[in-house]
Amino acid sequence: MTEAEISTVKDRLKKLGITILQFGVADISDETSGRKLFEFAKKMEIGTIVSEPAFHLLPMVDKLANEYRINVAIHNHPKPSRYWHPGITYYYIKDLSGRIGICADTGHWTRSGIISTEALKLFKGRIFDVHLKDLNEFGNNDAYDVPHGSGVTKIQNILAELSLQNYGGTLTIEYEKEADAMNPSPPIQEGLVYIKKITYYSGYTEILGSWNGQYNKHGWNHYGPGYFELNPESGVLTSSGGMGLLWYSARMYDNFVLDVDFMCHAPNTNSGIFIRVPEEVKSNDYIYKSFEIQIDDNNQESIHRTGAVYDAEPVKLDATNPTGEWNHFRITFQDDEIKVELNGQLVNNWEAEPRGKIKSFAKKGYIGLQNHDSDAKVSFRNIFIKELK
Repeated sequence: MTEAEISTVKDRLKKLGITILQFGVADISDETSGRKLFEFAKKMEIGTIVSEPAFHLLPMVDKLANEYRINVAIHNHPKPSRYWHPGITYYYIKDLSGRIGICADTGHWTRSGIISTEALKLFKGRIFDVHLKDLNEFGNNDAYDVPHGSGVTKIQNILAELSLQNYGGTLTIEYEKEADAMNPSPPIQEGLVYIKKITYYSGYTEILGSWNGQYNKHGWNHYGPGYFELNPESGVLTSSGGMGLLWYSARMYDNFVLDVDFMCHAPNTNSGIFIRVPEEVKSNDYIYKSFEIQIDDNNQESIHRTGAVYDAEPVKLDATNPTGEWNHFRITFQDDEIKVELNGQLVNNWEAEPRGKIKSFAKKGYIGLQNHDSDAKVSFRNIFIKELK
């Protein structure tokens, strides 16, 4: 396109609120054509080019990808195309920079007799886009697209594997059955209904997130002694020392569902999750103005055991897993009602009021994780929140 055409398209996209994430499948035949393509992607502010360059060109493509700071995703068409088998792709890109990854087409893998989940495991950290398709047959080049969830490609397994990898790229929904070419919307909608049905964290935000495959504590602040150490690969937060509070300062929440995993490292582990902390944490006043969902299996008092609203409402039953195993909290705060589910069991359901050490509580506040002391280490992971109306 001319410079004027590029400017016109970009203006139109901006008005429509559309961002181009990838461009392809684009041909790269030599460095001249490659550089022209990268220049175009740079002008259009495109982050990933999808391509299937010849094997011998990959070092040159890698050089351009790093020069322009634009990723390249190697696409797979069915056999006998160049990159039909994931083992071939892996062999040629494994020693290249992290800017070279894949655009995984689950439909073409299915046609070629490749189990998509096994292929995705091979490329962990190098998946930039997924062309998500479901097919009617496995290992047949003539297989055709069907609505997601109705074929043999095992869409749920694919999405589960991507979740385990904490995949942060795009999902491109494709439907290419020739008989439906004039109106593909109904089967696409049918497939999206299925995907929504099997998506556990629909509507949630991961507040301990990752960028470029690395977890970080963006948006989190710590008050008081001690600290939380974050493993950037696994996303596991582990406490050290205390008593302090790691609180999510990016925003306050009123009504919400909080999903989080935790693990106690010792029988005497003492920790908790603070909800609706009413103001920025600059002193210990927060412990009197917000509720703590307790983590403490060593305490014999039910008002202080795991799942209790600390010093206010006792836990109804013991549903914790043994020391060293992961537990799952789902904490719902709707208006004045606090509901605590532990490992799938309802252990607390309470109409909140000032009680015990709690002198008052707010209608809106921050989320906080407690590090209690050096002998009571606790780990957290998979911190998701969903706002409620």
